[in-house]
Amino acid sequence: MFEHHQQPLLPRAEFFARLVRNAVIALAMLAAALGIGIAGFLLTGTHRAVDAFLQASMLLGGMGPVGDLQTASDPAKIFASLYALFAGVVFLVSVGVLLAPVIHRLMHRFHLADK
Repeated sequence: MFEHHQQPLLPRAEFFARLVRNAVIALAMLAAALGIGIAGFLLTGTHRAVDAFLQASMLLGGMGPVGDLQTASDPAKIFASLYALFAGVVFLVSVGVLLAPVIHRLMHRFHLADK
């Protein structure tokens, strides 16, 4: 996927195309995870559509749940707990996918001097 350290540095236009491609992948991952969260909160029957979107967005963004889950059913609490763990991992992986081209370019530039 990325050029070998013995190859020349990728031209800027191709680098930006790679950056855009990775950004689209990261956004798709976040959108899919958001969809899973919304569906789960709707299926557990504890939230309306807008509230499910809010709850899933806040968990996916790392802010934590909105409101009190004390009155929620046990399946809703279990889903919220598992989704929070899942959302944290998805968020970190999407940041990694987004930053991978930038980090690779920096590392490649540093190693060009070693030749």
